[in-house]
Amino acid sequence: MTALIAIGTAKGLFLARSEDGRGSWQISTPHHQMTEVYSVAIDTRRATPRVLAGMIASHFGPSVATSDDLGETWQEPDPAPIAFPEGTEAAVERVWQLTPGPASQPDRVYAGTQPSALWSSDDGGMTYQLVQALWDHPHRPTWGAGFGGQAIHTILPHPTDPASILVAMSTGGVYRSSDGGASWAPSNTGIRVLFQPEEYPEYGQCVHKVARDPVHPERLYLQNHGGVYRSDDGGGTWQSIADGLPSDFGFAMVSHPRQPDVIYNFPLEADIKRFPVGRSCQVYRSQDAGKSWEALRTGLPGEGFYPTVLRDAMCVDNGDPAGVYFGTRSGEVYGSRDAGDTWSLVAAHLPAVLSVRAADF
Repeated sequence: MTALIAIGTAKGLFLARSEDGRGSWQISTPHHQMTEVYSVAIDTRRATPRVLAGMIASHFGPSVATSDDLGETWQEPDPAPIAFPEGTEAAVERVWQLTPGPASQPDRVYAGTQPSALWSSDDGGMTYQLVQALWDHPHRPTWGAGFGGQAIHTILPHPTDPASILVAMSTGGVYRSSDGGASWAPSNTGIRVLFQPEEYPEYGQCVHKVARDPVHPERLYLQNHGGVYRSDDGGGTWQSIADGLPSDFGFAMVSHPRQPDVIYNFPLEADIKRFPVGRSCQVYRSQDAGKSWEALRTGLPGEGFYPTVLRDAMCVDNGDPAGVYFGTRSGEVYGSRDAGDTWSLVAAHLPAVLSVRAADF
């Protein structure tokens, strides 16, 4: 069994590989050196896993590269695989998200970009087409930019209903389609906004990340810019599950790959104090869909820890037991091979970690 972690950083993509049950890791030198890798994906639906990296180079701009041999060689189409059609009067600034589609669509890959646009690929992520209906949505001119930019950072295709897709953006909130992307509606009922005159607007929320429950796909978990929520109706309505967390601010939200109701969160003190709570490195886990939370600290640094964990810098793999991983803005990557009970250092002294994805195969 091989375990792979794809680590997107501010200066390239690093691949960590383990052949001994995730006990030790071999870290590659950087692929795509001096590019910012905001999004990574490991597509395990094919016989040979495909690694995808959404990167931006200061000279060449944004692109997506793919590898079918775990980073030995890379393919990068020319021209760039994601680009707005002529006449759109927009340009892709970053690729924030790469998400394989459901098993019933083995060649479908989705991408989310800055500015907020959704793209679909039907050739495994080599070329992409703009999902025009979301781009043409009447709300789009009012979508604002969060601190990191105005982008779609979450794409959740339904595992059994290919026509059902959920996306989230900063800022704009959650939008859903039930007809394969032909139409879209905001789905933010119950999500509080503290930076607008209206406390519970129809849309405009600064959602940071959304995760889907693996067993109950209509159950979703959301980290907002202030607020942690659960939906039990596919995003139709949301209720707070922040009680028990030391803070309701953060970026990451991850669900267990197989077990229902198990989620992971990395709380930060506040939007104006983006340090770990108590200046201590600790992941919080809920095993009852957010009704209660426990701090996971074994093997992690104690007080005097200041880095931030970004929205896509935390993930799980498909191992048994599940592996959980996160990377920091100070260049460390930590992993747990027992679903979060204990942790160890995977890599250190990397550039700032922007995105992390992992898989066993």
